[in-house]
Amino acid sequence: MTDNTSGSTVHNMERRSLGIAAVSFTTVVWGLVPLILKEVRMPTLGFAMYRLWVGVAIYALVLLVTGRRLRWGVIKACALGGVFFGLDVSLTFNAFQITSVANATIIGALAPVFIALGAVRMFGERLGRRDYLFMLLSFAGVALVAIGSVGSADRSTLGDALALASTFSWTAYWLFSKRARRDVSALEYMATVMLVAAAVVTVLNVAGTAIGIPEAGLRPPVGMDWLWICVIALIPGATGHWLVAWSHGHVEAWLASLITQCQPVVGSVAAWIVLDETLAPLVIAGGVIVLAATAAIVVKEARGVPDAEDLEPLSPDPSGG
Repeated sequence: MTDNTSGSTVHNMERRSLGIAAVSFTTVVWGLVPLILKEVRMPTLGFAMYRLWVGVAIYALVLLVTGRRLRWGVIKACALGGVFFGLDVSLTFNAFQITSVANATIIGALAPVFIALGAVRMFGERLGRRDYLFMLLSFAGVALVAIGSVGSADRSTLGDALALASTFSWTAYWLFSKRARRDVSALEYMATVMLVAAAVVTVLNVAGTAIGIPEAGLRPPVGMDWLWICVIALIPGATGHWLVAWSHGHVEAWLASLITQCQPVVGSVAAWIVLDETLAPLVIAGGVIVLAATAAIVVKEARGVPDAEDLEPLSPDPSGG
């Protein structure tokens, strides 16, 4: 009995470490997406619509090759995740178009805080005092990166409101995904999410085109836009989101979301290397803070050794997880 228990514990720790690695990899590829978007010449909402439908095709192919299919019960159970995801894609794309990158990034950085609070209540996850400290440091670092990256874009109250709404839609998607993955495989979940999200964004894009929103458009991609759509749909999209969905079964929601805080740092460094963009002192300082704070938590959690004097339960129901 003891050997079986010990073996199960080691197995769970290994899966947790793999989950942390999966989220870390996804954070890197997600951070590179802005570089690709700079090369896109079509309306952002139209781009998002075609990118999601290519994602649907990718998952449909994987289901076909693996001999699996989506059951109606699974679609009904996971559809809300697709609605949240579709709304988040639409809100985020438009927020970055309307308001300043700094404002949208700082507001979006609140998501891990909301996710942590939700994870405590929904899943009984536990955070230590030092976890909170490093989370606040990471948020401060993101703020410095965003402020140091301010360009010519002007602040917009509407854009800020869209960024805040996207923070809530992303939080809802993340927490819903964590719960849904208890009963559904990562492949089935993401196939459903991609299908529903594509339908949601298509409706929004058609409506936006009808009322003349510049970011909307039904014109099919041409030239290199097809390549960028396929690249984003395959790597950050299908692969990245599947890895995160898989990790939900092995990594705490708050920890995984915190790791994704490093996206702005990845994007800034990549733009410096690839596009020869200048890194302001604030960007460098903020990036160092984000990476150091996140690394401190990841290393601590990957070792699986909690701080006995530091750990405090934040849920009145320990069985909630």
